[in-house]
Amino acid sequence: MPDVTKSKTDAAVDAIAPPAADAAPEAAVAKPSTGKPRSLWGDAWYDLRHRPMFWTAAVMLFVLLVIAAFPGLFTGADPRAGDLTNHYLTKPELGHLFQADWFGYDIQGRSIYSRVIYGTRASILVGVGVTIAITLIGGLLGLLSGYFGGWIDSIISRITDIFFGLPFLLGTMVVLNAFTERKVYVVIAALAFLGWTSICRVMRASVISAKQADYVTAARALGAGTSRMIFRHVLPNALAPTIVVATIALGGFISAEATLSYLGLGLADPTISWGIDISSGSEEIRNNLHVLIFPAGMLFLTVFAFIMLGDTVRDALDPKLR
Repeated sequence: MPDVTKSKTDAAVDAIAPPAADAAPEAAVAKPSTGKPRSLWGDAWYDLRHRPMFWTAAVMLFVLLVIAAFPGLFTGADPRAGDLTNHYLTKPELGHLFQADWFGYDIQGRSIYSRVIYGTRASILVGVGVTIAITLIGGLLGLLSGYFGGWIDSIISRITDIFFGLPFLLGTMVVLNAFTERKVYVVIAALAFLGWTSICRVMRASVISAKQADYVTAARALGAGTSRMIFRHVLPNALAPTIVVATIALGGFISAEATLSYLGLGLADPTISWGIDISSGSEEIRNNLHVLIFPAGMLFLTVFAFIMLGDTVRDALDPKLR
């Protein structure tokens, strides 16, 4: 026989404490067609659709993702093949668009254009992988710390303070120096090992704010269980700041990977990375600037696109910034 009392309690909880889809009355705007209020996420999407900066960033990132997934569609040249006899530091030739010699050749006679195209994959993988890892680790710790409080909050907060006090790049260099072979997954793990603290703090603050709302108090009074309180009422309403921070941080992790690779402590050959090419191109900065400027330019555009996307998402999710 079904538990009628429990069903009625859940129904009452849902009526008083709706999930995140209905939990932001101050951000809701009436739809012209139905008169029903939009949720926080629906209102944010409505705002994003009318922002040219959002579409600019979205188009740039879509192109970069396509390049990372299907580099063979953009170049047929082998990024690792060098020809010192015929192509040593050949200058860019704008008349040969999208061909191997469009960006010229580096000091080893390798096509800079093909290396820029194939280097997109490693940078995107590192940025996305680290962001997912720190969101899961930091988000979970921040959720537990903010919701339960007490000794759990004290332990997690002190651990967070310890990791937050470690210099990020210096600590990552020390971790990576312990590995003789640094693949993409190794760099992701090293960056995530020290990069989760900001997400943890943001999530903790958001959960503390969300759990003090009236609808959460009412749901608790009606007998809602801990798991239901966390995953149906608290977590959905605490995600917005975390998503904003993670989106902006993604570009920073791509830049951090390039910095580590430039210093020789990140990705290494035969992996193709913009940081590796920037490092080799810096030796020719006076005489052959094109060897440096193309990978550095792609790195700049990628980081700029993610930061621009994060800024627009932040503005859309925070009604006070509109």
